[in-house]
Amino acid sequence: MFYFLLAPLLAYNWILIFAAVIPAIVLMVYVYRSDRLEAENPSFLFRLALAGVLSTFIAMLIEWIAGAILDHSGAVGTSAYNVILYFIIVAYAEEGAKYFMLHRRTWNSPEFNCQYDAVVYAVFLSLGFALWENISYVMHYGFGTALVRAVTAIPGHACFGIFMGIFYGLAKGSSFAGDQAKTKLYRVLTLIVPAFIHGLYDYIASMQSGTGLFVVFIIILFIISFLLVRRMSINDRHFGRNRYY
Repeated sequence: MFYFLLAPLLAYNWILIFAAVIPAIVLMVYVYRSDRLEAENPSFLFRLALAGVLSTFIAMLIEWIAGAILDHSGAVGTSAYNVILYFIIVAYAEEGAKYFMLHRRTWNSPEFNCQYDAVVYAVFLSLGFALWENISYVMHYGFGTALVRAVTAIPGHACFGIFMGIFYGLAKGSSFAGDQAKTKLYRVLTLIVPAFIHGLYDYIASMQSGTGLFVVFIIILFIISFLLVRRMSINDRHFGRNRYY
């Protein structure tokens, strides 16, 4: 009798979980199938997605500490508060946690031998982050949240991952060529560029009466990211055979 009463609720929760997970899986499959030269090891990519899940806990801890400091700074309610919150705390906590796990898990891996590999790795890790984040949002706020995040937040994290992967691949290519100055530059850009885009995304989304601007922003971001994936896939080469910088 107890199970009978709980069954509809349990079924509804599973529906919410599937609604939260499916958009991330669809994007993962698209990026994976765009790899023309060498299909990446599925178990390696699965571990990267799990690393993305782990990075959410790192980001949450940083955001909690930095957010508490910001809340006691006297800046609450000011424009500076939102700028610091979205462009520095949230953006660098989340993208920094992703980059930390990405570099730790892939930089010295023998699997990482092509330019496009970096995009695949960064997107899988970012979507692991987004998947776990989306499940928590959906379980708290319901199916409507899943629908909204399916066309905004999850593709948004994929886009941040694409930009991270592009510069991460350039850094690896430069390192392979022995150019340490460019390696350092591209590694810095690997974090700064996606963090800035992430901050801009969150800042525009938080603006009152900014819905139209946000829609335009995400459409442009998605189009650019889609074109970049196609270009990186078509022009993919093994490291050492062509220059990437």
